[in-house]
Formats: sequence, C-alpha cells, structure tokens
Amino acid sequence: MPAMEPRDPSAERSRLLAILLERSLRFGKFKLASGAESDFYVDVRKTNLDPEGVRLVARLLADLSGLGAPHGPNAVGGPTLGADPMVTALGLEALARGAAVDCFLVRKEAKGHGTGSRIEGNLSSGARVLLVDDVLTQGGSLESAAAAVRESGAQVSAFGCVVDREAGGRARLGQSTIPVHALYTLAELLKAAGRPLPS
Repeated sequence: MPAMEPRDPSAERSRLLAILLERSLRFGKFKLASGAESDFYVDVRKTNLDPEGVRLVARLLADLSGLGAPHGPNAVGGPTLGADPMVTALGLEALARGAAVDCFLVRKEAKGHGTGSRIEGNLSSGARVLLVDDVLTQGGSLESAAAAVRESGAQVSAFGCVVDREAGGRARLGQSTIPVHALYTLAELLKAAGRPLPS
C-alpha cells in the first residue's frame, strides 16, 4: 500500500469549509428549483470544480464511508451532473489509499441508443456502492440513482454529500438504514458565514 502523506482531517475540514464559504455560498434573492424563493444559494459545484476543494471532499468522504476499505464500499457513483467531479476524485483517493474501486455516473433517463442503460462507466453486479451527490435536499436524485444501481445488480451501502440542506433528504434516504454521510449541514455553513438560520 502506498505511503500516505501526513494528514490532519480536522484542519482539512476547516479548510474545505473556508472554500465552500468563498466559492459556493451566495446571498441575495434566488429562485430555487422547487419554485420557492431564498435569500441565499449554495452552489457546491463551484467547490467541487476547485481542485483543492474536491480533493478535500474526496478525502473526508472516503474517511466517513470507508471507501476502498476491506468491508467498505468498493464502487462509487452518483447522479450526473452534481456528482461527476466527486466520483472521479473519490476514485483517485481510493487509489491513493491502495484500493481500486469502480466509478460510474447515473443518467436521469436511459439513453435511446447503445446499451440503453442509465449507468455510465464501471459498475459490477454485487458491488457495494457509495452513492454521492453535491447537495442533499429532499433526496429525490439519490433515491432515483439508487434504484438504477439496484436494477444493475449492485447494492447501495452508503450515501454521501457535501452539504445537507436539512430539507428531509436524510430521513428519506435513511429509512432503509443505509448510512447518510454529510460533510456539513446548511446550518453549519450559515453559522460559519455569520448569518442567522432561516425561520
């Protein structure tokens, strides 16, 4: 197994929080996908497309989920587009830890040509999957991706996200006793930014 450079996960978590505050948290008037209005917006893709940011995301999610460990997940995937950089970074992080894991993405809908599958990339039947997304809101995207994973003959062993918006997604996904790993909650982000929590 390759030698790992010395790490301080607590310092890594603090640094990632600083990157999220700088790149991903915006204040103003925003219309959400649900149609509701909000005075802030969290665009985690900006952190996940920052090389240092996504490297820290991968390190911390690999720690939480046990990705690549003997009895941990041996595959990682998630719904495209939010999960794309995370999946690549997590695959590289597992490799740095001496483990090769399958990496894949899940389309919203099956292609009308080729294999016709919603799964793109590498996913073996029987794989134990860490299913990730950038933000967890109500859990619909991960729930839909989980159905595609199960249809392919693999099993979801954990969910992971960078920010849990605390809007019901954790309860929805955790009903099946599958662990849900979030690096931060929305409340943590807003507190770190010195903003009051929405009522």
